[in-house]
Amino acid sequence: MKVRPAPTGTAGQTPQLARKVFITGANGFIGRALMKRYLESGSEVRGMDVNADPQRNVVAGDIGQAGSWQQHARGCELVINTAAVVSNSAPPELYRTITVGGVRRAIDAAVAGGARRLLHISSCGAYGWHHPADADETCPITTLSGNCYQDAKAASEHPALAAHACGEMSCTIVRPGDVYGAGSRPWALIPLELIRKGQFLLPAHGKGLFSPIYIDDLADGIMLAAGLDAGAGQIFNLTGGRGVPSSEFFSHHMRWAGRSGAPRSFSTKTAIRIAELVRLGSKLVGKHTEANRQSMLMLSKTETFSIEKARRMLGYEPKVDLSEGMRRTEQELRAQGVLP
Repeated sequence: MKVRPAPTGTAGQTPQLARKVFITGANGFIGRALMKRYLESGSEVRGMDVNADPQRNVVAGDIGQAGSWQQHARGCELVINTAAVVSNSAPPELYRTITVGGVRRAIDAAVAGGARRLLHISSCGAYGWHHPADADETCPITTLSGNCYQDAKAASEHPALAAHACGEMSCTIVRPGDVYGAGSRPWALIPLELIRKGQFLLPAHGKGLFSPIYIDDLADGIMLAAGLDAGAGQIFNLTGGRGVPSSEFFSHHMRWAGRSGAPRSFSTKTAIRIAELVRLGSKLVGKHTEANRQSMLMLSKTETFSIEKARRMLGYEPKVDLSEGMRRTEQELRAQGVLP
């Protein structure tokens, strides 16, 4: 395996690399990337997810319940919690059990295993629909946005903050923007599938703003936040540093699918009506869909997020711009056979 050193901050900050790392949600997009990144840096890496993967040292477990999976974290200096419900249409109870309740189970595993730090992956979605432009970590987060994903991500931070405040476990929270790469279901695989079927559309006439971050930049930011003393007890926004119109972002997917131009777009009001019709139609035939009012509202947001705190305290600086990130994503999708 190619050895890849831990990232260094722009001001020379070098994170302390954990010798042993435990990652929840290890089979997910972010979890897989982090396991690979820490392995390349020389760490021993273990993980848990719903399904075991012995070849990758991943055991089976339910993050929403205490279980034998927690023993797999024993002796790990760092625990990273990525496990969460990534959907705008899951049952509310699932968000409460997995996205929120799972944080406490991860903390329990970290404490029992003797970890020195727990890093929890939240989301910039925790700010909700309405927040100032370039929102920083001092801005209030949502409580009742009406979007279960956003509300659950906001609530998921509380157990980590409480554990840190009482001295139970040193915790760090990272709020990523829109994380993309070849393995991303919401921002690569699902849009590509819908475009191929002629079912993809954008609200806000395609002018809604994304805050994309390529998966490699996110991994670098997480390693800095988890390995630097300055990251203890802190919350960090991590994005690529630039807001991107949704029409520009998804024009890459259109090209991959052999289409030209940007996706079809409508007013937000019209897009919501269409999405709700698709949702109802899918429900009638017993099929799952992410098309709904909440998805359209998410794609119509117009504010971005500040990463100045991560720059200042961690020396974080995104290295992969959208053009390069999409080039890498396309290359990997072709290698995987997703694209011809």
